Amino acid sequence: MRKHVLALAMLLAGLPASGYAQEKKFQITDNSFFVEEAFNQERGIFQNIFLWARSREGLWNGSFTQEWPAPATTNQFSYTIPFAGGGASERFGGVLLNYRCQVLEEGGRRPAFSPRFSVILPTGRALDNSDRPGVQFNLPFSKQAGDFYVHLNAGATWLHGVPAGNASRTNLTSPTYAASVIWNTQPYLNVMLESVLTMQDGVTGPQETTRQRVATISPGVRGGWTLSDSQIILGMAVPVTFTEAEQRDTALLVYFSYELPFSTNR
Repeated sequence: MRKHVLALAMLLAGLPASGYAQEKKFQITDNSFFVEEAFNQERGIFQNIFLWARSREGLWNGSFTQEWPAPATTNQFSYTIPFAGGGASERFGGVLLNYRCQVLEEGGRRPAFSPRFSVILPTGRALDNSDRPGVQFNLPFSKQAGDFYVHLNAGATWLHGVPAGNASRTNLTSPTYAASVIWNTQPYLNVMLESVLTMQDGVTGPQETTRQRVATISPGVRGGWTLSDSQIILGMAVPVTFTEAEQRDTALLVYFSYELPFSTNR
């Protein structure tokens, strides 16, 4: 069960244009739970994001992320603080310092593209290797098709110097692939289906590692309100995680985002 929760915690650490007659405007564009959307923060606006997930066995994990434009949409800096509990001990994980560049704006048949590079600080515990420094990158693409948005991700996480027995250490590399479809049922109400596949590296012995496939399917819903210059988004999902050993775990996830201005010069 611990492998399921660690995989879920790691998740918490691009279609042609179409002319639907009943197309509605998306008022929620950067609030997915697992799959990263390729949109940076606009000038003068910052975002606070809270995620929390609890498994049936009572284990839980979550994160707090804050995103800032630097100073406008092209460049964005953010940080993510993961935390977990319900098991051996409550703890913080490895803090991520993130930079994202808006390489492509969405237009015509062109998707939005905003690659991210992150530095992982060794602020966690040996229990889940979050006390190891590392780096992470992700390549997100986003494209609207009528009342639907499609998001595609490909990336990897690299951890340095993980203990591998007999005083030896090794490095772990875990590629991740993800995709999601967002249905805009109403401008402020979206139905979501997200999927993530992680090739999770683990230690099996001195300088020996193994890689297992961990897949997550997550149906969910999100809604929100715009209040003057601020926006509040609430969401809920039921992520189901599968491993190669045919183990399955179901969790409940809740999401909260508060986006507000920090400057009147926008």
